[in-house]
Amino acid sequence: MTFSIIVVCYNAGEKLRKTIESIRSQTDNDYEIIVQDGLSTDGSVERLSAGADLKIFRERDEGIYDAMNRAVSHAAGKYLFFLNCGDYFADEEVLAKVKREIEESAHPMIFYGNIKERATGAYVMSNPVIDDFACYRNVPCHQACFYDRRLLVKRGFRTCYQVRADYEHFLWCYYKAHAVMVYMPLTVASYEGEGFSENTENRRRSAVEHAHIVKKYMSRGQIIKYRLLLFLSLAPLRTFLAKNKATAEIYQRIKRKIYRMKRAG
Repeated sequence: MTFSIIVVCYNAGEKLRKTIESIRSQTDNDYEIIVQDGLSTDGSVERLSAGADLKIFRERDEGIYDAMNRAVSHAAGKYLFFLNCGDYFADEEVLAKVKREIEESAHPMIFYGNIKERATGAYVMSNPVIDDFACYRNVPCHQACFYDRRLLVKRGFRTCYQVRADYEHFLWCYYKAHAVMVYMPLTVASYEGEGFSENTENRRRSAVEHAHIVKKYMSRGQIIKYRLLLFLSLAPLRTFLAKNKATAEIYQRIKRKIYRMKRAG
C-alpha cells in the first residue's frame, strides 16, 4: 500500500465527513484512511460510511500531536499524509499525481507540494529549495507533505510542543535523519486555515516554541543572521499582506515568481 491518509478528530461535526469524502473521491485508490478520534460525543464518527478503506481508532489522547503519533502506529502505508478535518485534497487526481512523483529510494524522503488557503483565497507555493534559512523561516505545512513512514516510526512528534511539533519534526527529519526533501509542483490540499494554531494565544505560543526549536538545530550565529534578514526584509509587513484577504493572492503571486526563479537557478 502506498498511502495512509491520517485524519485526527474530536467533535469535528460535518467537517469530518466532508474530509473523508474528499479522500474517497481520489481516482487512485491505493490508500487507507486512518481516523484517530479522541472519543468524540457529537456523533460525527458514527455517521461515517463504513468501508474496507476506513480504519477508525477511538481513544483518549493528550492533544493533536499525541493523536497523530497514535495514528502512525496503526498505519501500514509507505507514505503518510495528515489531513486535518476541514481540509480537502485540491482535486481528485492528487494521489495519482503524487504517486507519479515518487520514485523508489532506499533513503527516507519527504515529498511536498503547495496548498490553497481558503481563509484568504490564495494559492500558497511551498519553498522549492529547503536550506537552513528555509528551515528557520518557511517550511511547508504538514497538509502539503507526504512523509516516508520510516521517519515517523523512528521518531514521532514531540508532544511537549503544543503548536509547533510538526515544525520541530520537519527540522529533525532534515538535520538528524537527513531525509531527502522533494518539491512537487502541484497543489496538494485545500487548507481551511484559521484553526487551532491561528488564535492569538497560540500565535504567541508558536513564537515561543519556534525560538526554542531553532536553538536545538541551529547555531547562535545562524539565528542572529536570520533574524536580521527577516527584519531587513520587513517580515511583519509581509506576514500581514499574506494574511489579509485583499492582498494575499497578490503577495503570493509575487512570492511564486521569486520561488520559481530560485528553483530554476
